[in-house]
Amino acid sequence: MTAEEARQWRSAHPAISPWWVIVWQLVAGVVLALVAGVWAGKVAGISAAYGALAVVFPAALMVRGLQRQRAVAQPGAAMLGFVIWESVKVALTVAMLLAAPKVVSPLSWLALVAGFVVTMKVYWVAAWLHSRRRSLNGSN
Repeated sequence: MTAEEARQWRSAHPAISPWWVIVWQLVAGVVLALVAGVWAGKVAGISAAYGALAVVFPAALMVRGLQRQRAVAQPGAAMLGFVIWESVKVALTVAMLLAAPKVVSPLSWLALVAGFVVTMKVYWVAAWLHSRRRSLNGSN
């Protein structure tokens, strides 16, 4: 692929903003927490919100960390930075889930897992919506 072909491909396939995905994850988490709270009670709503927070907060921290290292010119250093920030995200997520019984008391594990899973799956919905919007605009 020539440099011009690569430029044309990038303009036809713009990247999804990670902040856009995080905002939609936050929206999905809030909606799920409200629905769980109304349907199953306050404990379920708070537990679902904490499950969503265990996805959104580490992801936002990772995006922030990766944006701070955009100026890195060496591919190896950029990859190492990605691996480090991904490791921080995973470790923080696990720590938040392990701390859940102490932070949220009483805790509904079912609601927490529902908040966690629904919020995580928003990434795929966002990618699908982004590709659908692009195809509707005629830039397949």
